Amino acid sequence: MKTTYQNQPVKELLQNIEVPSSAYEMAETRYNDLGKWFERPESKCSSHSPHVYPQGSFRLGTVIRPVGKDGEFDLDLGCRLRSGITKAIHTQKDLKKLVGQDLEDYRLARGIESELEEMHRCWRLQYLDKLNFHMDVVPSIPEEGERRGMLKKAMITEGFVEDLATNVAEHAGAITDDRHPNYNVIAPDWRVSNSEGYAIWFESRMRQAQQLLEKRAAARLDAIPARSWRSPLQQVVQLLKWHRDHRFQKNPDSKPISVIITTLAAHSYGGEPEVESALENVLSRMASFVRSTTPRVPNPINPVEDFADKWGDSAYAHLALEENFWRWLQWAKEDFGVIATTADPLLLEKVASNSFGTSLPMWTEELNRNARKHASLLEKAAQIATGAKTSGAGVIGAAGVSNLPHKFYGDETIHSENKTR
Repeated sequence: MKTTYQNQPVKELLQNIEVPSSAYEMAETRYNDLGKWFERPESKCSSHSPHVYPQGSFRLGTVIRPVGKDGEFDLDLGCRLRSGITKAIHTQKDLKKLVGQDLEDYRLARGIESELEEMHRCWRLQYLDKLNFHMDVVPSIPEEGERRGMLKKAMITEGFVEDLATNVAEHAGAITDDRHPNYNVIAPDWRVSNSEGYAIWFESRMRQAQQLLEKRAAARLDAIPARSWRSPLQQVVQLLKWHRDHRFQKNPDSKPISVIITTLAAHSYGGEPEVESALENVLSRMASFVRSTTPRVPNPINPVEDFADKWGDSAYAHLALEENFWRWLQWAKEDFGVIATTADPLLLEKVASNSFGTSLPMWTEELNRNARKHASLLEKAAQIATGAKTSGAGVIGAAGVSNLPHKFYGDETIHSENKTR
């Protein structure tokens, strides 16, 4: 599909929402520091081969800046105890308590004033400094071989190649969740989580961009942090999440969750080499990957899990989650369509401000220059036409008007608001 999107406004929008390198660097410093803390001989978890690793948007390279002056970066981490803790002799509560004790010691040693907060699946540490973070640390243990085999088989059934399915399944873990009916008792049915496997799947979707592979031909792509890949798919996800956050700034609980947007975008991505064509095509394809029956938006690495499970849950009916997803997708098509195609500088400014919380001064000025050129050419054409009628030039004057070059900078690109949308 040939894109109709202009590249300049999309690139300028990306520049405006870019996360500073310092945010990634500080996040990396913090989870490395936490990992070293867990490995200390004095740590209660040290004898269980602890591994602290990033997950979520920092792992995928799809972080966006927080919306609003009080916004915080959300740094999701996994803390996997790779030996000595099993479902046969420990409860989920045992694991969570053990990790929580080391986190509390860390909080006190680092002078973090906010109390350690227990969430359903994780512990939350709150940093309040020049770059506000909260760290959500999810305790886990490796998933058992039989269950990893079941996950691998399910992925192959869904179309995964065997090597990818094997690699993804090897990273599956069992996590704690205090809402689980067997949270306090020894039981085999812990919840499955596989953030690293999801990241591997997402990277397999990024690798479709031939241009990306060519750019990285001199280096091992796996050795480069995901944030440095700067693939069209990553940038599309950043743009979509930024737009969502601004559209739902007054009603954040009702917004489409990031994992749904990320999953649908990854499914929809066709290897387009430029972000403009990738964005346009992803927006046109996303709806086709939402199923009409459950699971509505399956987790690609655990197909029985539904990322959209709350859509039909009566406890969340007041949030109208499915309705708001479809509303957001339509808004995204309209708003990005205006940003990327309009030749009207006033319309551009209005949509950029209202739907993206930013301005696009370079592209606005470009459109203004084009508009001035257009007006000037129209004025000259009118003068020539008037002269042809009054000068007595006859056929010569008329021919001069007829042969005027049609360089009006937008006969086919200047759209009304309705046409653009």
